[in-house]
Amino acid sequence: MKIFDRKKELNAFTLEERKKDHTIGLVPTMGALHTGHISLVKKALAENNLVVVSIFVNPTQFDKKDDLEKYPRTFEKDVELLKQVSEHIVVFAPTVDEIYEGKLESESYEFDGLDKVMEGEFRTGHFDGVGTIVELLLRTVAPDRAYFGEKDFQQLQIIRKMAEIKKLPYTIIGCPIEREPHGLAMSSRNERLSKNTREQADIIHNTLQTAKAKFGTKSATYITDWVKSEFEQNPLFDLEYFEIADENTLTPALKKQEDQKYRAFIAVYADGVRLIDNLRLN
Repeated sequence: MKIFDRKKELNAFTLEERKKDHTIGLVPTMGALHTGHISLVKKALAENNLVVVSIFVNPTQFDKKDDLEKYPRTFEKDVELLKQVSEHIVVFAPTVDEIYEGKLESESYEFDGLDKVMEGEFRTGHFDGVGTIVELLLRTVAPDRAYFGEKDFQQLQIIRKMAEIKKLPYTIIGCPIEREPHGLAMSSRNERLSKNTREQADIIHNTLQTAKAKFGTKSATYITDWVKSEFEQNPLFDLEYFEIADENTLTPALKKQEDQKYRAFIAVYADGVRLIDNLRLN
């Protein structure tokens, strides 16, 4: 497996692949790889000749310094995991200086309001950081397709908007959420949960599924109040927000429209770890 930490060397390699008419997929990650990441990699492998997996913990998308410091870094383990998947994977693991070229700051984007709700309301500057690093990676790798998990659905929609605004010629593909046996959405952060909390974290997905069942007959306000009451009864989990929103615009659903697609979004703290999830409702 080839591992590159410099853009120039990666670009020389991908140029040779292009000469062979090979297509390239990109799977951007922050490492600490799990089954969810591997599902993205496998989809990318099925649709491209070569897959570049970037491993880079991006400082500009963290609104809390301690969250950045605690983020798991397991590079050697990640590489071994990828080696087991395919020989057609290349790892790109740049330093901060290499990818940001010595200018560690986020670009300021206009995401048409997609960044003002839910995650954006609680994580100042987060999506500017996400947009910046994803744009840098897309321009560096120049993939035919780039793959992102739907667990971070708001992020996925914002990346699509960024690519549209910047007129980037790369196809952005969203992939279904991978879950642990009890329903918890797979995340690198799950490793920081205690065994007991991890086992009881099925409350998050179960709540979303019940919200979906209620969505046919109950209002968004009724369901939101019900979710809040459910979490008030469980001291292990601290609900940050629950929102039912239009899937495309991410605007809160005040009144259901027949021709609209809706999704429920949730963020919860447990053991000091922030967990997010979402589920399509119709």
